[in-house]
Amino acid sequence: MKWINNSYIKKSVAGMLAVLALSTSGCKKFLDVNDNPNLPEQADVPLILPSAQAAIAHVLGNHFQIYGSIWGQYWTQSPYSSQYKAIDQYQPNSANFDRPWGILYNDAMQDLQVISKQGNIEKYKQYAAIAYILKGFDYQVITDAFGDVPLTDALMGDANLNPHYNTQQEVYDSIFKYIGQGQALINNNSDFLPGNEDLIFGGDMDQWEAFANTLKLRAYLRLSERDSVKAKAGIAALAGKSFLAADAKINYVATGGNQNPLYAEVLGLGLTQNLVASATCVNAMLALHDPRVSKFYRPVPATGIVNPIPQGSYNTTPTATISTPSYVVAARANDPNSALAPVKLISAAESYFLQAEAAARGWLGGNALALYQQGITASFTSYAITPGTYITDVAAQWPADRTAQIKAIITQKYFAMCGNQGFEAWTEWRRTGYPDFFVQSEASNLGNGLYPERMLYPNTEITRNSNFPGLKMLTERVWWDVK
Repeated sequence: MKWINNSYIKKSVAGMLAVLALSTSGCKKFLDVNDNPNLPEQADVPLILPSAQAAIAHVLGNHFQIYGSIWGQYWTQSPYSSQYKAIDQYQPNSANFDRPWGILYNDAMQDLQVISKQGNIEKYKQYAAIAYILKGFDYQVITDAFGDVPLTDALMGDANLNPHYNTQQEVYDSIFKYIGQGQALINNNSDFLPGNEDLIFGGDMDQWEAFANTLKLRAYLRLSERDSVKAKAGIAALAGKSFLAADAKINYVATGGNQNPLYAEVLGLGLTQNLVASATCVNAMLALHDPRVSKFYRPVPATGIVNPIPQGSYNTTPTATISTPSYVVAARANDPNSALAPVKLISAAESYFLQAEAAARGWLGGNALALYQQGITASFTSYAITPGTYITDVAAQWPADRTAQIKAIITQKYFAMCGNQGFEAWTEWRRTGYPDFFVQSEASNLGNGLYPERMLYPNTEITRNSNFPGLKMLTERVWWDVK
């Protein structure tokens, strides 16, 4: 199989427009998923693309990063503040999800719909290719968060203001379809390639091909426990294809409007540091002598040691200074370096771990152990960390049986995603049950042994969509979650 590996400088020339669009849309009413009144139907496609990309990154890097990183037990609520207590209590409100739902549908998906409709125009064909692939990505994020969601009736404007919900199985079928539609349009030799307005790959369509294949691999593996026959066949069809070997991400700068969304919206405002290190992740990394722990978290200055607290223990009076997440994951309050942290849609480390799992299952060629090591290496490289003997020490413990290999792969993927792909890490825990060292939050309002298994449908859908199918409990699993 092949890997694409290049270095990119993502210049957000159009990023100011994109993020400004988000800042204005964040305060508007998300009446339904179909109509974005701020988007003219004949808008210039090169201006819409960065808006769509920034919208997706805004949710992944802010709202879903916080929920995923707390429910994925990277972070927990600080004892000195209260902003995220409800998340640690496993008791969010439906209204908390109004904004991310609206951004993913009204902003990102509506923009991508407009662009994809231009696929028959030669100068916009590569933009349409990207749009179709990102529709697949966006729908996977939405359905993995909420389960059944609007699909066939969505994005119809005034023609249908009350879309019915499709099953998650139907949504996943469409994810593969959208990715394939985008790949069919890819032509890196086109005379009309996107430039800096593509905030992720700068118009390099070979990278978009690799992104599409990696996204397919992620989506098929998501079905591993629900429909292994389909997952195996879909992954087998990816043999010999290119996969990502560099992070698919959006970079940010320190100037207003172009900062990392978590920092810009929450932490760059001079607020109290509401997020601190969770002992669940930190202690697991320390037990392995993982040097990344001091990169993902800020060591206590007086001791140089990363000091976490147990998940949800914010009601306990601290006896020592608590470590906070670091600037590399955009979670260091009042640290301008946090403004520069990228939002990763799919990381190179994740790409290798996906391939390693598929190889371990016998569904894709390649050496599972070698790919596992490449995944760990990619994580260290991404943060310019010297691994020492860590990688060889971990590799030396590579187990013989498949189940244990998958556990090792997902656990190392979890460490690699610390604070930068929180939603995906929590989602993979739901799929596989790994890592297996999660503990129930001390602040949990759920029954013993229960954890959040989905996000709640937004209040806007409950109150305004006459075809809303009914409430779901936080503990109800989504369709593919059967482990």
